[in-house]
Amino acid sequence: MKYDYLVVGSGLYGAVFSQQAKALGKSVLVIDKRPNIAGNVYTENVEGINVHKYGAHIFHTNIKEVWDYITKFAVFNRFTNSPVANYKGELYSLPFNMYTFNKMWGVVTPEEALEKIEEQRAEIKGEPQNLEEQAISLVGRDIYEKLIKGYTEKQWGRDCRELPSFIIKRLPVRLTFDNNYFNALYQGIPVGGYTKMVENMLNGIEVRLNVDYLKNKEELDRLADKVIYTGAIDAYFGYKLGNLEYRSVRFENELLDKSNFQGNAAVNYTDRETPWTRIIEHKWFEFGKDKNGNDLPKTVISREYSSEWKPGDEPYYPVNDERNSKLYEQYKELAQNEKNVIFGGRLGEYKYYDMDAVIKSALDVCEKELKK
Repeated sequence: MKYDYLVVGSGLYGAVFSQQAKALGKSVLVIDKRPNIAGNVYTENVEGINVHKYGAHIFHTNIKEVWDYITKFAVFNRFTNSPVANYKGELYSLPFNMYTFNKMWGVVTPEEALEKIEEQRAEIKGEPQNLEEQAISLVGRDIYEKLIKGYTEKQWGRDCRELPSFIIKRLPVRLTFDNNYFNALYQGIPVGGYTKMVENMLNGIEVRLNVDYLKNKEELDRLADKVIYTGAIDAYFGYKLGNLEYRSVRFENELLDKSNFQGNAAVNYTDRETPWTRIIEHKWFEFGKDKNGNDLPKTVISREYSSEWKPGDEPYYPVNDERNSKLYEQYKELAQNEKNVIFGGRLGEYKYYDMDAVIKSALDVCEKELKK
């Protein structure tokens, strides 16, 4: 059988495109080299807990069109992301807000907090030359040293003075007691997990797992008129212009015979000495309850370690520095010559996309591609 579209990858971008294409009467085949659907938003049920297998995914958006679309496939709970920073045993609220400033300096009013920040910002004269200077110019040295420096260096594997300032163009500074990390109108986690949501999106669509597109490219290309490719763009072209760089993440998961490990979904470890960047306790994404509303007796935690990507690792986020941005532009030119292939998603567009932006990007492509 010849399909209208071969969709490579069953993550959010691939799932949105496939769902929209099928709704318009197109025939679609979805393939994925993993043994499961849902890409990096895949959740796996362990002891009644939906474990975010490839890192924490908290849905948040201000785009009503995206919210209206995605809520057709799942009911979202009212989870609010309020991470905690642990600096050598001292606990601070994130994002930086009045709780943070009170703990850091003992200040009580917004006016006192602002005065303290202004006083510390003043050490940076002129245009910030690197990430360290940029951070100090935004929030002062104390917050930089305790809550930004160690975490950022672990995340990027580089000294903050070697990192470009644009990585943190802005840092949220709130002179209120608001612990909600995202400034988003809509936020939550799909009840029952992301895998169930993606299953609903791919309902009635043929999906083949454990299929490596790049190893069987010619044969698979013959199956469809057009390809939607959501893998790494440099891999598609056999790395012929060189490798794009990514950061990768390694997870150490533990099932613990206790009901509460840290009392919060996410705790960031912001000192340089602790090897992991954060610990996720997955049950709190769904308030520690099973689907019937009962308290869960066990808990699953994941320690996250950031690492330099190498072939064979899972690429997580692009290193958008000057070298990689130039190289991506060259690959993008090659991609534009592939008349029957659409490159999309985080890896296909070498872009650090939030989930809502991936969905919006896919919906925009559907609008152009499917409704012509």
